[in-house]
Amino acid sequence: MRRLASCWLAIAISAAASFSATAQQPAKVFRVGILSPAAAASTKAFDAFRGGLRELGYVEGANFVIEYRLAAWDYGRLPAMAADLVRLSVDVIVTDTRRAAQIARDATWTIPIVAATVGPDPVEAGLAASYAHPGSNLTGFTGVGVELSGKRLQLLKEAVSGVSRVVALRNPAMPIATLQATEEAARALGLDLRTVEVAAPDDIPAGFEVAVGAGAEALVVLPDAMFFNERARIIALAAQQFRLAAGYVDKILKGAKPADLPIQQPTRFQLVVNLKTAKALGLTIPPAILDLADEVIE
Repeated sequence: MRRLASCWLAIAISAAASFSATAQQPAKVFRVGILSPAAAASTKAFDAFRGGLRELGYVEGANFVIEYRLAAWDYGRLPAMAADLVRLSVDVIVTDTRRAAQIARDATWTIPIVAATVGPDPVEAGLAASYAHPGSNLTGFTGVGVELSGKRLQLLKEAVSGVSRVVALRNPAMPIATLQATEEAARALGLDLRTVEVAAPDDIPAGFEVAVGAGAEALVVLPDAMFFNERARIIALAAQQFRLAAGYVDKILKGAKPADLPIQQPTRFQLVVNLKTAKALGLTIPPAILDLADEVIE
């Protein structure tokens, strides 16, 4: 009887020790890699991403850490940075431009990739099999579609009476599809369009000087993450998309596969007219455009 009691006591002690060891094991700390051409981690887009994770119960430094790989707008550095994130075996890679998404995909076909903006057509670019079922390790969100290029120029022509010479600011690192669509729209509207390439934020003033020197009567800024970071109203849109990206990261960290998470497209676009800016530029916005606007800023 004593031997049997000793046996049960040994089993109880062993089980208690095992339970204690299990209970004391620290929670997993997820490693999230951010691959971006941006220069700093303090942008509103990244702030929104971190805020989105906090809303989902993640505490930075406690159950997740972020490995930033930021190229300071030198896209040539991104492949090595992507390879570094792969060597670190991060749990998920988050990107903010189509080029960064492509470079991350070239670096790994196993680590999940969430592209906060994957460009106008990720299927055509070969980044996904379809929107509903991407079919690989990459998913995310698309930005403004190329189909808005014509509408953007049309509204510009209606707002600025008699405009004929237009300059488009474009980041040369971004896909050419939006530029091509803008050029086609310009021809259809009878506009003389010139493109000025701006590769980094510090080049923006020089880009404006080129536009003025070319006799531009109006300026359009083609959608791009860099320009998003330089324009407060567009930053707000980019920040919202990064907050959504946090939700996808959460799903992946809980076991979801990127191949099963649909690439989401914007379903509604807003036209915002800033009358204060228009007045400063000496423009009178036609009533027809004001009637179309979702918001008019006095």
